[in-house]
Amino acid sequence: MNTKIKETSSPVIVHNPHLCGLKDDILYHFNLGTGTHNLPALFGDVRFVCVGGSAWRMKEFIEYIAAELGMQDPQSDYPNICAGTDRYAMYKVGPVLSVSHGIGIPSISIMLHELIKLLHHARCTDVTIIRIGTSGGIGLEPGTVVITKQSVDATFAPKFEQLILGELVVRDTDLDYNLAQELLQCSKELGQFNTVVGNTMCTLDFYEGQGRLDGAFCLYTEKDKHKYLTKAKEAGVCNIEMESTVFAAMCKLSGLRAAVVCTTLLDRLKGDQLSSSQDELHSYEQRPQILVGHYIKKQLKALKALQG
Repeated sequence: MNTKIKETSSPVIVHNPHLCGLKDDILYHFNLGTGTHNLPALFGDVRFVCVGGSAWRMKEFIEYIAAELGMQDPQSDYPNICAGTDRYAMYKVGPVLSVSHGIGIPSISIMLHELIKLLHHARCTDVTIIRIGTSGGIGLEPGTVVITKQSVDATFAPKFEQLILGELVVRDTDLDYNLAQELLQCSKELGQFNTVVGNTMCTLDFYEGQGRLDGAFCLYTEKDKHKYLTKAKEAGVCNIEMESTVFAAMCKLSGLRAAVVCTTLLDRLKGDQLSSSQDELHSYEQRPQILVGHYIKKQLKALKALQG
């Protein structure tokens, strides 16, 4: 598959007329703001954003991508740009931004509101955003990487529902098909681990919401669990996590080219608790960053060639 570079630029869109009336837009959970920071100078060159749950994993990613792009600085500790807050962590090297989002829909949605505004205020264009993380697989060997085709809710429907002013608002969860295919091609080029494209189920909970049998509460049987997960598999679901629906919905509204790339830590049809060693788990967790790192490196090489 040939790498495609767009000839026209696409801005990051915000749908909020009230922002124009703000003297300063304070990105509270990032400890950044339009009145205190020169956002275009700091972030205007960002072309790729990678987000993931934990702060340490996103720092590990920025260290990895810096080495891959030949931008590593032996004297630099890659400081946390959001050091003034303990909510999220943010790191940057060259055109790549790495941001943590915590666990679950509420946490990632707060982060995305402020990230989208940051990219908009910084006047970034042609931004690609990819969520990298871990998940539970359904009928897949541990360590398999899943590139999300469609994010679905716990009823296997491709939608994100949110109550706004007491009214139910439903948004699409479409992700960029071509980006998913480009990432799959990158995995084939790497040839290091099994990668599939499939649906990802996003739940509101880690335990009961995912049909686990090991939470503090469980009022269903193992048979019930297997029936539900089998239905999910039949609906094309390959893995389960807790952020992809709102991620897909918000990125689509903002005009961001988006993808979700998660490794599976276990097969949920065979159990609920991890049985792999710590070394194995760490190896699995590195796979999405290896894949996305290869993609970013390939894109930047193509862009450089296009610019002569």
